[in-house]
Amino acid sequence: MAYDEALAERVRERIEGGAAVAEQKMFGGLAFLERGHIVVGIMGDDLLVRVGAAGKAAALRRPGVREFDFTGRPMRAFVVVAGEVLDDAVLDDWLAAGRTFAASLPAK
Repeated sequence: MAYDEALAERVRERIEGGAAVAEQKMFGGLAFLERGHIVVGIMGDDLLVRVGAAGKAAALRRPGVREFDFTGRPMRAFVVVAGEVLDDAVLDDWLAAGRTFAASLPAK
């Protein structure tokens, strides 16, 4: 699966952070990691966000959000945000959510 390079560039511009940030091809798209943990990913035109199991229900109530079902079973810590709702403010908000969750985990 290809990923939206323009969306990837928008994420890169916002998530810069030196050695703590890495990009890795994953799930057929591109993932952005901090301290070894996935923050967000890009699959096609959509944004994959790691919100944690406790944050998933609230995330699913937001516009353009659905469960991340990659293997036939929804992954409990991730949601997918439709690309068409990702204006700059919404993208910034989702990146903050993903970074906050990743920061709550011990470094790998």
